[in-house]
Amino acid sequence: MAPRYKIAVIQLHPKPLNPSYNFSKAADFIRAAASKGAHLAVLPEYHLTNWVPEDPQFFPLCKQWNDYLHRYQELAKELKICIVPGTIVEAHKDEETGEDQLHNVAYFIDDKGEILGRYQKKNLWHPERPHLTSSTHAPHEMLQTPLGPVGILICWDLAFPEAFRELIAKGAKTIIIPTFWTHADCSAYGLSKNSMSEKLFLESTITARTFENTCAVVFVNAGAPPENEKSMYAGLSRVAMPFVGGLGDETKDTNKEGMSVVDVDMELVEEAEKNYKVRADIEGEGWHYTYRHQGGGKVE
Repeated sequence: MAPRYKIAVIQLHPKPLNPSYNFSKAADFIRAAASKGAHLAVLPEYHLTNWVPEDPQFFPLCKQWNDYLHRYQELAKELKICIVPGTIVEAHKDEETGEDQLHNVAYFIDDKGEILGRYQKKNLWHPERPHLTSSTHAPHEMLQTPLGPVGILICWDLAFPEAFRELIAKGAKTIIIPTFWTHADCSAYGLSKNSMSEKLFLESTITARTFENTCAVVFVNAGAPPENEKSMYAGLSRVAMPFVGGLGDETKDTNKEGMSVVDVDMELVEEAEKNYKVRADIEGEGWHYTYRHQGGGKVE
């Protein structure tokens, strides 16, 4: 029998430059998730600081990253719940140049408080590139977790099917994606054609990824501030599954801050693979797409 899990998607609104407040609110949500029997709680990208990299307070706050990571480890151990604490922006110095760097990192913490793996964002959104350092050519790694084989991606990675393919080729059956995605990520031209263009992007792409990779997709986005639900925050957090699409009644159709605790039946993933045989094709001899794309149309 395929395993079943409860996953809490926490559509938190991160108050800018206030990690102490945001951690406290996140901890309250996680405690509520644990009380409802959740096996895993997932937070959004930039959930401690929001995304304000040009503010002079931003970099110093990112130096506190290890403190908050330890706090999440202690919370996971106390509540006996796995946690992916969205992303935590880490301030580092480059070992070779001594230059300051910011890494946008997601961790998987198990229900004993142990770190099972980390992922540094690879595909940076255009406004992030002046501020963040990408993991560039480091491979995507599958993690063995209490919820089975898991892969972690972050926000704009969603737009790259290659990232999913690399993870499922290594055996991942659940892909977790902390996100900070707003309607303002669309250009003025796009918004003039469809003010909900990013909603269309997200709902279409998340659904496509779960079908084309026969996997569960745990997509957790930032929510709107409670006092301004008409803000540009997109929300739409959900667990997407083959055959049935998005799950999460409290968050999947709204940008309001809140939490959905979703019953996840991995039988859907197993049956989708039996039906579509995507993994079987990838693992088979003579799989067509063994090359990597290179610039200028070249392949190797």
